[in-house]
Amino acid sequence: MPLVVLLAALLSAREAALEPAWRTLEPGLELGFFDGPPGAAGDGKIAVVRVDPALFELRLLNASAPGEGVPLSARDWAARAGASAVINASMYQEDYRTSVSLMRTRHHVNQARISRDRAALVFDPVARTAPPVRMVDRDCEDLESALRTYGTVVQSIRMVSCSRRNVWAPSLRRSSVAAVGVDGRGRVLFLHARSAWPVHDLIEALLELPLDLRQAMYVEGGPEAQLYARGGDQEVERLGAASTAGGGSASGWPVPNVIAAVRRGPAPGAAAK
Repeated sequence: MPLVVLLAALLSAREAALEPAWRTLEPGLELGFFDGPPGAAGDGKIAVVRVDPALFELRLLNASAPGEGVPLSARDWAARAGASAVINASMYQEDYRTSVSLMRTRHHVNQARISRDRAALVFDPVARTAPPVRMVDRDCEDLESALRTYGTVVQSIRMVSCSRRNVWAPSLRRSSVAAVGVDGRGRVLFLHARSAWPVHDLIEALLELPLDLRQAMYVEGGPEAQLYARGGDQEVERLGAASTAGGGSASGWPVPNVIAAVRRGPAPGAAAK
């Protein structure tokens, strides 16, 4: 084989190996699995569901909202809402209803208090000209202004700042993690790590992955952390581990608050009526 051809083949193979292993669940909804930091029990993978907000709207679902009633697993929330993907919304208090930080929609307030947490995911824009989804870093912009522009807000712990900096302090503590991020094209990333890593180390790994991750916030840890997605004949359910063994729970824990991605308009291939 000529040297030029050989080099071209090797370069092509290297580029293919570096490409994230995305698979399309349905248009606008993709699933990828990536290697996390070495040395953790379990599968060592980070699951990422990438959501195009032009094709999917985000909805905040609360057990405290009228007509909802009880906490559900991510899978069961998806079934109830007709959602294609679901992840935890944020940590909650001992009443198993109320978020630790600000959480509300246009029609229901779960938690009215703005906490010291520095990140907030805002969606359901009031103005047509506003982007469908944004992540607000309170060190870089005014949260109150964003609250006037968007109908839904979920405040939580910042992981990646507006300057793409890891702001989580190093620690030896390990746990499963569910997180939400946004990329450079405004797409939403539902992130789940079943294997228990220190959160600082997980963030470092996320910033090195080919995700174009710009900002991220922590939404849950331990066995409550879960991610569910489905599309076509495919589905995935990722459940957090109760210990550093990384095995994951047998079934999803009921959680009171989730963020769901619901397709705008009819599903692909749906018969016209």
